[in-house]
Amino acid sequence: IHCNEIAILPYYIANLNIEFTYAQLTRKYEEFPHICFVDTLDNLGFEKTHSNQQRGFDFGLTAENTDRVLKQNKRKISVIIGNPPYNANQMNENDNNKNRVYAGIDKRIKDTYIAESNAQKTKVYDMYARFFRWAADRINADGVIAFITNRSFIDSRTFDGFRKTMAREFNEIHIVDLGGDVRANPKLSGTTHNVFGIQTGVAISFWVKKHKQKGCKIFYARRPEMETAADKLIWLSESELTGVPFEHVTPDDKGNWINLADNDFDSLLPLASKETKSAITAGKEKALFKLYSLGIVTNRDEWLYDTSESSLVAKIKFFAETYSKEMVRWSHSAKTVPINDFVDRTIKWTSELEAHLKRGTKIDFDTNFLTDSLYRPYVVLKTYFARVLTHRTYQQNSIFPIGQRKQNLVICFMAGERQNFAVIASHSVPNLAMFSADPAQCVPLIRYGEDGQSVDNITDWGLKQFQQHYTPLGKRGAGGIFSAAKNPPQSPFAKGEVKTITKEAIFHYVYAVLHHPAYREKYALNLKREFPRIPFYDDFAQWAAWGKQLMELHVGFEQAQAFELERVEKTRPHPSPLPEGAGTKAKQRERAEMPKAKLKADKENGCIILDEATTLRGIPPEAWDYKLGNRSALEWVLDQYKETAPRDPTIREKFNTYRFADYKEHVIDLLLRVTTVSVETQRIVAAMAERP
Repeated sequence: IHCNEIAILPYYIANLNIEFTYAQLTRKYEEFPHICFVDTLDNLGFEKTHSNQQRGFDFGLTAENTDRVLKQNKRKISVIIGNPPYNANQMNENDNNKNRVYAGIDKRIKDTYIAESNAQKTKVYDMYARFFRWAADRINADGVIAFITNRSFIDSRTFDGFRKTMAREFNEIHIVDLGGDVRANPKLSGTTHNVFGIQTGVAISFWVKKHKQKGCKIFYARRPEMETAADKLIWLSESELTGVPFEHVTPDDKGNWINLADNDFDSLLPLASKETKSAITAGKEKALFKLYSLGIVTNRDEWLYDTSESSLVAKIKFFAETYSKEMVRWSHSAKTVPINDFVDRTIKWTSELEAHLKRGTKIDFDTNFLTDSLYRPYVVLKTYFARVLTHRTYQQNSIFPIGQRKQNLVICFMAGERQNFAVIASHSVPNLAMFSADPAQCVPLIRYGEDGQSVDNITDWGLKQFQQHYTPLGKRGAGGIFSAAKNPPQSPFAKGEVKTITKEAIFHYVYAVLHHPAYREKYALNLKREFPRIPFYDDFAQWAAWGKQLMELHVGFEQAQAFELERVEKTRPHPSPLPEGAGTKAKQRERAEMPKAKLKADKENGCIILDEATTLRGIPPEAWDYKLGNRSALEWVLDQYKETAPRDPTIREKFNTYRFADYKEHVIDLLLRVTTVSVETQRIVAAMAERP
């Protein structure tokens, strides 16, 4: 038996526990010589290592400890048991608590799990993924790994490469899925349904290598979704592995193990995909859109977003001034401490911003970087869209060129594992967390080159597919292979008017299809794992018209006609106006006298309670049915205009100026217009639902 521990106190406690347990069982004391003071993920000096680490590496503490590590590395290990950490990344750079870098293991992950992945976001460097990679490399040709971990490796699309690799490297896999993923099912409670009382789902897995056996057999068992933690623990204590009712899983060619989709999704027209990027670069694209991008990530939203442009400007100027002072201070320092220990944490730092400071990158406030951003569905905020301060711009500079305020249209969608599929069009810079739980991907109508000139983003290949499909059968050329209809469509475009199928019309057609209830239902599993694909429906003109109507509604929601809702006001004394030059206490007293903000939806009674004084009544039931992810459009608006204390201490102290009362009339007006958008959207979607 061997064990490793990196923290000194747990090291000694583990050593004492092992020796004490052995003494209890054998009635004699014996020193345990196989515990090592070492970070397991740093120890790649075993025989099968893919690292250049030398066996003579000094593991610190004592020469005896180093000798123990080297002896362990010479042994064949047939069983590895563990409960690896669940954390993925440091959430806040200002915590100044750097994640460890494991170059050797991370390279192995890149060469295996990520190399095999087709997911759009392939950063699979969670701590538990690292331990899986280490254990898979360390285990003997005949051996077993037994882990209790996060359950996301079972069906997360970011772990598709992991599943493919593990099925190739092991001969048997047994998984007991205990569920309890609160983020995937809001009806669950971490304390009630999760065996560890946490938000993340849990799984117990056994990974078996048998060098004489070919292929891999995968066995899967899932506990009931609403089973309580207490019941799960009783079941675990009373069950043996041989008695678990496992299901024999046959993976598909995309690395999915469960919830397999049996449909024609792969035969549809690719919207955009990771696989087509290299082909697109070479001019051999076979996807509808050339360019796609995630929404922007600031990693400092409280600094770079605001409902008020003047408030945003004040924050950015303060940020730039503080950064500039730190640059001067760093340039005159001895540079004897790491920069993350040096900088003033008054502002929100990221590792990239620290690197910019070391390189001497300047931040000068420029009004050209102020722009609108679709922060959440039907919530447009002001943002400062600039390369240094915006943490990740992805390809958005080619969609909305930074500092140029150029026009564009984007279709933003969420292929989500935790929420239902959602889509919205916008002419503002999209935020990656637009739909909260899962990242927003975007495809634009046009893209901008380095010369600033716009070009079509829908490919000529994609246009050709539509033209060939909607041409009578006898006039079709090669490549018109994607079809949802058995017979040639009877529409104006089937009578030779192919020239009227424009790229803009295709853009509208795509937007309509992504709203089609039958499409979403049929391909629900696919849309959780990969980019949408587009079928051809009869009557292109009608679908393009629906898409255009929806896009005009959603992009121009702030100009939609206000819905006639009843505004009910409770009688209450109005606070007397403050005299000019009133002090802080007087202002605080005035705020205390204002109606308390609630922003609560009461769907059953068709009303919205804005604050203690004002309620909106008469909201049609269908307005709540227009959902983007797990929230209706109206609920997104209510959620974003609530009063919450800023998390950033500097923002909380110096820039916490938002009060719902100041935006109350704006929010009421917005809710009236979004109600109209919701009702009209549902009317169009209902018309779609009548089509086959």
